[in-house]
Amino acid sequence: MKKKIELRKCLIAVAGILLVGVGVAFNAMAQLGNDPVGIFYDGIRSAMGLQAKQLGMASNVVNIVLAIFLAFTGRRYLNLGTLIYILPYGFCVDTGTFLYGKIFVADALWCQILGCVAGCLLLYTGVAIFIAMDIGLDPMTGTAMVVRDRLHWDYKKAKWLFDGCMTLLGFLLGGTLGVVTILPAVTAGPAIQYIAGKVSRAMK
Repeated sequence: MKKKIELRKCLIAVAGILLVGVGVAFNAMAQLGNDPVGIFYDGIRSAMGLQAKQLGMASNVVNIVLAIFLAFTGRRYLNLGTLIYILPYGFCVDTGTFLYGKIFVADALWCQILGCVAGCLLLYTGVAIFIAMDIGLDPMTGTAMVVRDRLHWDYKKAKWLFDGCMTLLGFLLGGTLGVVTILPAVTAGPAIQYIAGKVSRAMK
């Protein structure tokens, strides 16, 4: 019985990863600025001299480095879920890039805004689902959890600080800053905490 439950959690977690990757890609493709996580990926991509379509590759590099960091600072947040997250993440971002071009075809501001709203909602929901499955965290969330533990804050406050640092570093490295960067920096923590709670209760 336990194996079946764990398998179900893994499958749901993979769905969450897909939502996160597509959400990050939507925000990047809308060109109104990246979300705080996306701007860091974009900054690393720029610093490495990679093309815009290679955002998935840059995100994989970041996640691997952060996973190594967690091995020394927050090992309890590393688990099966961390590996499950890292392996398909770049592909999920590439999938989101492809889908954006098929869904948001109008060359207009309203279409870009719609793409950003969809991107943020997908990102929040995906991260919340992954947290709620409790099979280990993605490297970004795990690092935010380490910040929370060290400062003895709740997740909302730790997420605000973490996103602020990611935004600043991403921008300095060449990531695209815009209105979409500011909105998630303010709303992501509370939204993810709220959705994760709902998903956890639904699973029980």
